[in-house]
Amino acid sequence: MDPTLTSFEAYLKFLAEAPGDGTPVVLETEHALSLHFDVHATQSMMSVREPDKLVLGYTRTMMGFLLLRPSPARISMIGLGGGSLAKYCYRHLPATRLVAIEIDPAVIALRDTFFIPPDDDRFEVVCADGADYVKGQDARPDVILVDGFVSSGMPARLGTADFYAACHRRLADDGVLVANYLESDEDIPFYLEEVSSVFGDSFVVSLSEDSCNYTLFAWKGEWALPSLDALLARARILEMAHPLNLRSAARRMKRGRQFAADSSFWRKLAN
Repeated sequence: MDPTLTSFEAYLKFLAEAPGDGTPVVLETEHALSLHFDVHATQSMMSVREPDKLVLGYTRTMMGFLLLRPSPARISMIGLGGGSLAKYCYRHLPATRLVAIEIDPAVIALRDTFFIPPDDDRFEVVCADGADYVKGQDARPDVILVDGFVSSGMPARLGTADFYAACHRRLADDGVLVANYLESDEDIPFYLEEVSSVFGDSFVVSLSEDSCNYTLFAWKGEWALPSLDALLARARILEMAHPLNLRSAARRMKRGRQFAADSSFWRKLAN
């Protein structure tokens, strides 16, 4: 049978049978598996041939934290989804301890479908509310990645000053917070005001690679974002070990200071 036809039939079946109630469902085609909470948005996508590859551009952009923390000892991830970021970090950062926090047991139940590694001495999946988890006082991650979404979008609790303050307290002294925002989210100006109330001027907002998302990078401490030349030099070294376009990420990160400071841009975008 023509594999293209098979994929088309799988998509039609998905459209007909997707429950539309926020239950996670998997669409399987010839080349990819994708996770959805409804038929309108893709939460995660996995290449069948390369399960650890970061297919979606925003996930590659989120890995731009490597330009600021190239060798994190510990990463906390809020939102597991199809495990794209977890799998990439597990493979390419072998010295890093990873904890993924996922609120939905039904999403965690799909971990084998998406080839997410089992728990071991350096990777753990925790079923919990990420907004509550970051208020704990145990390990202090060098990086917190926030990519938590439900069918209606990003949960409100993941965009408040209270949440960002909890992340700030939880982070290591020179830690980095990274968050994924949808361009269509009208509350981005509010999120950035809340970020600023906690991190001051120590953040940028980067347009994500090949997508309409935006990526927040906020760092703990009063150090300034390195110069573009310094970021590009780091990117060239990192690209020897990482299949990522980090030089492009560095340029977008530097332009992101303007995004972060221009509240009128976000209000115009929302309208």
